[in-house]
Amino acid sequence: MLRKMSTPILTGIFACGLLAGACQSGKTLHSAPAPLASPDALATPSTQPRVKNVIFMIGDGMGITQMTAGRLREFGPNSKSRIESMPVTGLAHTHSIDDLITDSAASATALATGYKTRNGMIGMLPDMTSAKTLLEAAAEAGKKTGVVATSSVTHATPASFTAHVALRKMEPQIAEQQASGNVDVILGAGLQFFQPMSTEGSDRRDNRDLLAEARENGFQVVRSADEMAAITDGRILGLFAPKYLSGLAGEPSLTEMTNKAISLVKDDPDGFFLMIEGSQIDWGGHDNDPEYVIREMIAFDKAVQAALDFAEADGQTLVVVTADHETGGMSITKGSFGGDSLEVKWTTGKHTGTPVGVFAYGPGSLRFTGVFDNTELPRIIDDLWQLPDFPQVLSE
Repeated sequence: MLRKMSTPILTGIFACGLLAGACQSGKTLHSAPAPLASPDALATPSTQPRVKNVIFMIGDGMGITQMTAGRLREFGPNSKSRIESMPVTGLAHTHSIDDLITDSAASATALATGYKTRNGMIGMLPDMTSAKTLLEAAAEAGKKTGVVATSSVTHATPASFTAHVALRKMEPQIAEQQASGNVDVILGAGLQFFQPMSTEGSDRRDNRDLLAEARENGFQVVRSADEMAAITDGRILGLFAPKYLSGLAGEPSLTEMTNKAISLVKDDPDGFFLMIEGSQIDWGGHDNDPEYVIREMIAFDKAVQAALDFAEADGQTLVVVTADHETGGMSITKGSFGGDSLEVKWTTGKHTGTPVGVFAYGPGSLRFTGVFDNTELPRIIDDLWQLPDFPQVLSE
């Protein structure tokens, strides 16, 4: 297990002399996660264990500055976040096929399928053909699969791994595909798209009861953290809020959902694929709200810790962390060492074209060193897994 170090980074008179005003004598600044293996300590690709499982984690709107703000708040300037403790790093370009500034649908489709598409399209290409997703290819290979998000599960990123529609706003249709699909674990929000329009709060335009259809398809449908905790095996559809998770009583945290998803798929002898999204880092960027960003960034970083804990113990799990794009043009211009009084400036309330980080740990992780187009990341995973018929254009 990865644990916080008990030895302080800087202590006492030396620390306070070096960082005047940042601490008091005898007190630590912050502690950090214990380091994972360095790249030099990783086995060469020819001697590494095979990649059995993949946990693909996406921080929506997560640029380097968003990561830095979360790290400063939780660990201070002289430590690393859990994501930064991952030994292999790279960068990814994020543009869509026809725009330097991507939206989440096009970028998630690139990460899911290995193909560029237009902004707004989910699992589909500009010619209206569908592209097989990495999750679908993994399921065809006999692996268990799942998606986890703090947004609606019909939102752009989880949808791009589980559905094919021309426009991201077609969330009722995305819900239909998810309820009838063969994904093993779906956890997040979005209840409004699964309930018939006769139900108060529904956002459907028909009386299809997708919760009932999901049960007929073998899902166990749960609506609270306690109900989720009681599930120990089988398929699960967890919808914990109508639109998005907001930390209300009864809702699970992203870390709790991550741990539950892993527990439900980890015993498959063929392995598993999970996509886990910290959805609302992006929303904090759109609002130009640094506290929102920091809160969601820390929550995502903790979920990464849960994935790394499993991967470190398992030895056959590749963890890849990246973002679909950066949001807000966030910059830190001044602040305290404790990260509690940061001066943050923004260039926009929209997405930017800035490259995003790529972080990897586990067998095959060295393949993620360098600068990539975002379409290359799922193709590398496929090359490590040798999935049949991926990437692949399907049909209209």
